[in-house]
Amino acid sequence: MTNVISNATSSEPISILLVDDHPMIRLGLRQIIEDEPLFLLAGEAENGRVAVEKFELLRPDLVLMDLNMPEMDGMEAIRRIRAIAPKAHVVILTSLDGEEDVFRGLKAGARGYLLKDAPASQIAECILTVTHGNKYVSPYMAGKLAARVDHDALSERELEILQWLSEGKSNKEIARLALVTEGTVKFHVNNILFKMSAATRTGAVVNGLKRALITLH
Repeated sequence: MTNVISNATSSEPISILLVDDHPMIRLGLRQIIEDEPLFLLAGEAENGRVAVEKFELLRPDLVLMDLNMPEMDGMEAIRRIRAIAPKAHVVILTSLDGEEDVFRGLKAGARGYLLKDAPASQIAECILTVTHGNKYVSPYMAGKLAARVDHDALSERELEILQWLSEGKSNKEIARLALVTEGTVKFHVNNILFKMSAATRTGAVVNGLKRALITLH
């Protein structure tokens, strides 16, 4: 790979911790890091638990974090790393391309979000951008995130009601649990259907599960 950031100025290389449970993915990322003179491989981790331990030990400048991993997933690892170092630079590099995944990742504290099929030049650009204190989301994912924020964001109350809908509760039961009137519940349900682009309560629940907004108990 060409040194895409060779013109940048830095007195010290950017130390990076790679976190992914697939050895071949780590191998490819390791090659990208070794090809860039401004990057330095600080260490590798195969799951979120090890990532948190190595972050606390190594204190790298940036963490490249997968999301789906055994023992501890990337979201929880990000939260724990940010608890150790609130200003930690974390970039999510994953195969998950749902807008809710981006939203949750950034909310957890990540400063960048890329898909694993991103070209090496984009990964390098993201690393440099984030270590300079800015956020970086690929144009494709940024478009999906904007749509989610503009049109699909549910309020905390709506998320709560959507969870109750997934449990098969009626408007009357929800009203009793939420301490509101049935009319208020109906108003919220209509908003949920609109925001989730669903014609029925079941459709809204299905969409909510796909976006990881709710879970089945």
